[in-house]
Amino acid sequence: MSFAELSPLTLPLLAAFSAVLVMLVDLAVPRMRALGWFTAALLVGLLAVSFLVDTSGELASGVYRGNAWTVFFSRLFLTAALLATLGAMDHVHRQYPRRQAEYYALLLFSLVGMLILPGVRDLLLLVVAFELMGIPLYVLAAYAKTDGAKTGPKSPAAEAALKLYLVGATSTAITVFGLALVVGMSGTTKLSEILGAATLMPLTKVGMMFVMGGISFKLGLVPFHMWVPDTYQGAPAPFVAFLSVAPKAAGMAALIALFVLAPAGHGSGPWTSALFILAAAAMIVGNVLAIPQTDVRRLLGYSGVAQMGYVLLGVATARTEGLAMGAFYLAGYVFTNMGAFFVLHAVAGDAGRSDLVGLAGLSRRAPWLGVALLVFLLSLAGIPFVVGFWAKLYVLLAAFRAGFVGLVALGVVLAVIGLFYYMQVARAAFMAEPTEPGVPPIGVGLRAAVLVCLIGVVGFGLWPRPIYDSATAAAASLLGSGQRRAARE
Repeated sequence: MSFAELSPLTLPLLAAFSAVLVMLVDLAVPRMRALGWFTAALLVGLLAVSFLVDTSGELASGVYRGNAWTVFFSRLFLTAALLATLGAMDHVHRQYPRRQAEYYALLLFSLVGMLILPGVRDLLLLVVAFELMGIPLYVLAAYAKTDGAKTGPKSPAAEAALKLYLVGATSTAITVFGLALVVGMSGTTKLSEILGAATLMPLTKVGMMFVMGGISFKLGLVPFHMWVPDTYQGAPAPFVAFLSVAPKAAGMAALIALFVLAPAGHGSGPWTSALFILAAAAMIVGNVLAIPQTDVRRLLGYSGVAQMGYVLLGVATARTEGLAMGAFYLAGYVFTNMGAFFVLHAVAGDAGRSDLVGLAGLSRRAPWLGVALLVFLLSLAGIPFVVGFWAKLYVLLAAFRAGFVGLVALGVVLAVIGLFYYMQVARAAFMAEPTEPGVPPIGVGLRAAVLVCLIGVVGFGLWPRPIYDSATAAAASLLGSGQRRAARE
């Protein structure tokens, strides 16, 4: 196979090469302090390649398809990985000086799986990409398991990683079982051939519902969300920032491929009702359970459950506008949620305290961090004019135009409820008396990560057109290619 034929996989291949290169550099210069910056430079290069190299086209008779949709998600994943590297580099160098290269390599290998998922058109490749994404995340979640073992209370990272691993293994088993039923009934692993018929066999429907449940575990959708707050609370904060956005965006891309793109030309099949039920449940449960939380990481965990419900609301419309606005929502969520976690990490330091008491008086202890946290909270709540406002507005408008007025009304009411618990955090930061004299020293990488997130949230809030246009073009290329394929068949 020539290089030209492999061009749709340019970014995943370069990401895998980058992971190997990081390991080789560490062997040549052990404990190199600049290894985090080296990894960040590689990710910046990959982002540049996504703008310079044409990665469209098919691979292996349609097993993988590159188009504007895959490019949009690839840039989203690369941005999240870059921010995660910047936000973690000082923490990683202090806490794991002998394991720096492994940390960044695992992050990059997980990124490889994410980069493949949006273009997957075959079930075998989907399973491989999902596991390539997920297995490194289990290891990264446990990276701090020995922190404090000699000097104080043991880190809760081991418990957080165990819960993530058990949920991940369970979701994989459920997904593979469902896919076995689907493949057994259809005799093929290609999505276009499995779900291309207007009438699906009953056992195929049962298998696809198992698949939907398995992917819902990875997305943290209700009722498969129990792992989210515990893992967010226990795992290292810089890693949780990445875990809270990138794998969920990748899972959503896989969900779209299976339940929206595959039945192209025949409607969305029997899945629309199930997707809307999952969206409504996630919005309700996530917002309601976030209200009594006093640990901000747990609060953001339940908030993330609700946010995925809003994304799914757009996806479930199975229309170009809905998919585009779901993609827009995910892009804004990357900057917003990662920024919030980075501020928590900056305030707590390596100790990891993230409750409301620890945030008390933040606006007086570190004014710029207080302002940044307020902006991120306003974006999560959907207040004008930050990127989160446009994300919620566009998704709700897309669902309204698709005729789902009741769910739109529910989403608006729950957004108001969400404002309450987000403002509880802002109240602690701006109105409570400080309990600490200041904040720990903040490294250059973490400062840069917070600043980039802040610029993204405010900049795209004031001028959302670039992401809006890119997301619309991406969704049009996805559904357009699916409809043309269905017409040929």
